[in-house]
Order: sequence, then C-alpha cells, then structure tokens
Amino acid sequence: MRSGFPNVRAGQVVGLLGGSFDPAHDGHAMITREALKRFRLDQVWWLVSPGNPLKARQPAPMADRLQRARAVMDHPKVRVTDIEARLGTRYTARSLRALIARYPGVRFVWLMGADNLGQFDQWQEWRWIMDHVPVGVLARPQQRISARMSKAARIYHAARLPSRHSSVLADHSAPAWCFVNVPMVALSSTELRRKGNWVAEPAK
Repeated sequence: MRSGFPNVRAGQVVGLLGGSFDPAHDGHAMITREALKRFRLDQVWWLVSPGNPLKARQPAPMADRLQRARAVMDHPKVRVTDIEARLGTRYTARSLRALIARYPGVRFVWLMGADNLGQFDQWQEWRWIMDHVPVGVLARPQQRISARMSKAARIYHAARLPSRHSSVLADHSAPAWCFVNVPMVALSSTELRRKGNWVAEPAK
C-alpha cells in the first residue's frame, strides 16, 4: 500500500465491501471469496468504517477491528483497509466519489450482503450509488426474500442481471446489479458480541 492506500492498475476490477466489521468473522471471509469468483474481481478491499451512521452504537476501536479483520481474511487478492478514516468519509457515496477520483480507470463494484439491500433506501444518496457503480449482492441467511422485495430491488428491477451473468457485472455501466446465492454461514457480528466472543477495549 502507498500511504495507506492499496495499489491497483487502471482497467482492473475492485470489489468494495464496507462495514464496521465489529468483529469480522468467517461469514465476511466467505462472501468475499465468493465475490472474487462470482463477479470475476481482481481485488476486494474491505473498507473498515470509522462508524456506521445508521447505528446509535459505535464500534470497537479501529485498531482492534483491523487486527481482527486481517486475522480472519488472509487472501492475496484481499486488502483490509482503513480507507474511509484516511479519506475522512463516513458515507458510502462520499467514499465512492473519492475513490473514483483517486483511481481513474479502475472499475469499482460495490459489494453487500442481501440484508443491506433490504434497507439500502435508507442510505445517504443510495440512488447515486446505484446509478454510478455496479452492485453485487450476496445472499445471507434469512434475507433472500426481503432483499428481492426491497424498495431498491423494485425501483432498479430493469437493471438486474441474472445470476448466471454475474461474471460480467463489472463490464456493465451502472445502473447494474446482480443477486447471487452463496453457501450459507449463519454468523453475525451482533451475535458474536451478544455471546461475548468479541470484547475490545472502549475508545478513550
């Protein structure tokens, strides 16, 4: 990485998976490996967020979450980053604008679990995201039906690619999105915290 930012060549396809990763777990790693394969990505960057604007509870310290994420996701094509903290952005649309400007010629694909598609219309500038970056949606437990019936899915129904065409998602100009089913891993960061399997020192 150069000054904390990953290196990538113009023309390559980079998947972006954002979240608080509080904590990262095998479910995140599984959908990342599936995304690399199904969407034919050259790299995936985890954007470990400074905080989620939609959640009242703020996450564990960034250093703890980065350390855990790098232990969970060890893959030569995956970069675990604090890009949003370095850019000073907390909203996805603003992060995407900054990355598109910083990496001309790089093709970005926004990655999300199906649960996030279900409430995507609550995100700031969510329609700008759909209109400017292809979106890859990966099914997670209990979320397939609600995601397919979501407001975002209904409004952008015509822009949806069949799952069998997932490998060419990045070749399509936005709006374009693709929903793929992946092997289920019934883990969540919330559940790990509830069970006491993730304890980090609170930020000072």
